Amino acid sequence: MTKRGGFATRLGAIAAAVGSAVGLGNIWRFPYEAGMNGGGAFILVYIGCILVMGIPVILSEFIIGRSTHSNMKAALRRLSPGKKYYLFTYLCILGSFVVIGFYSVVCGWIIEYLYQAAIGQLSGHTPQEYNEMFSSLVANPWRCVGWTILFLILNFFVMSRGVEKGIERVARVMMPLLFVILAIFCINSLLMPGASKGLKFLFYPNFSALTMRGVLDAFGQAFLSLSIGISCLVTYSSYFKDDTSLAKDAITVAGLDTLVAILSGVMIFPAVFSFGVEPTAGPRLIFEVLPGIFQQMTGGYFWALLFFLLVFFASLTSTISLSEIPITFLIEERNLTRNRAINWAALVTFVLATLAALSFNVLDDIKLWGKNIFDMMDYAASNIFMLLGGLFTAVYVGWILDRKVVHNQLTNNGRLKARFVEPYLIFCLRYVAPVSIFFIFLYLTGII
Repeated sequence: MTKRGGFATRLGAIAAAVGSAVGLGNIWRFPYEAGMNGGGAFILVYIGCILVMGIPVILSEFIIGRSTHSNMKAALRRLSPGKKYYLFTYLCILGSFVVIGFYSVVCGWIIEYLYQAAIGQLSGHTPQEYNEMFSSLVANPWRCVGWTILFLILNFFVMSRGVEKGIERVARVMMPLLFVILAIFCINSLLMPGASKGLKFLFYPNFSALTMRGVLDAFGQAFLSLSIGISCLVTYSSYFKDDTSLAKDAITVAGLDTLVAILSGVMIFPAVFSFGVEPTAGPRLIFEVLPGIFQQMTGGYFWALLFFLLVFFASLTSTISLSEIPITFLIEERNLTRNRAINWAALVTFVLATLAALSFNVLDDIKLWGKNIFDMMDYAASNIFMLLGGLFTAVYVGWILDRKVVHNQLTNNGRLKARFVEPYLIFCLRYVAPVSIFFIFLYLTGII
């Protein structure tokens, strides 16, 4: 069997874990949800969700991974010998393939726009032309599939370099750059004429606009933003060193992920209000609205290029973590070399991603419950795989796993204090997180 790798430094481990969490949802979905659900009121509920659900579930994944230093299946077999909890692993693997299958299509679009920004083709257009530009992209099967495959090649090239030389090295470069680029954007946005209106739209706590659905949206956004539920963080934490403080790292990951989401709102909404654009543009914001804003800004070429570079970094670090789930499984459970495991994972991913990319054009007629292949993969990943995975993880660590394992992992076998952390964690995992996730599942699946 190939010798197991690991993160060389704590900074690298945190950068990789934060990279797993930070993605497209932070950059456009969080600001949009906050603006539609009472601004500061939504943010307060969101932070509460992070505290009672996000951090506890992150910690539970860390405990499973670091306690065994192995993939999810081997971890559950060791922690619960004779039980069949390890079957949950197959849900995680399937979920990871489904997520990266549709997510890589969006990442392909981002590379297209990064290229267009680089050659100066994102300037000088009307709003209608930006709309037509994006529609033309998704309707073209060759461009859609081509950019998607290119993104996946970059993704699996990083994976081929291993944990330390690939994942950790890329995360240590990309995540600091992501924060630097985000900070530059925020400073520029705050200097715009409409900055105060944008900040008020984002931060003013309008509780009258926060409905019960808005509260559930906050819980759902917190859960999905942190990429918990399909064992990404179990896999990454299995590479952690034994002297790592799991509680500190969980708080750091959740805190930095939340910071990116809030700074994204600071970046986007002052610019949106400054140029009189509809602030509730939602998913269209990245591809149809922001390019039009950039061309009106001084140095628009620079801002467009910088923005799509920022989104590219966020996307790549997320797909890397998703890819590592099946790769680690194949290496440790099927005794494959890392390169062979990557080849098999890449093959499955290429097939799913190609189907998702073609669902807007060649395969547009294939629908299930009114959704094309891309939308079905998105729906299944967000509403089924991640939520059921998070529910299992919370219940398993909160109710089933030996408390000695939890205690030893939180205290590093007695070397750290966890007087308040442990009871807080168990309470949240036993009562708060499962109930919250259950209601989110009912809401997102349309049952309530």
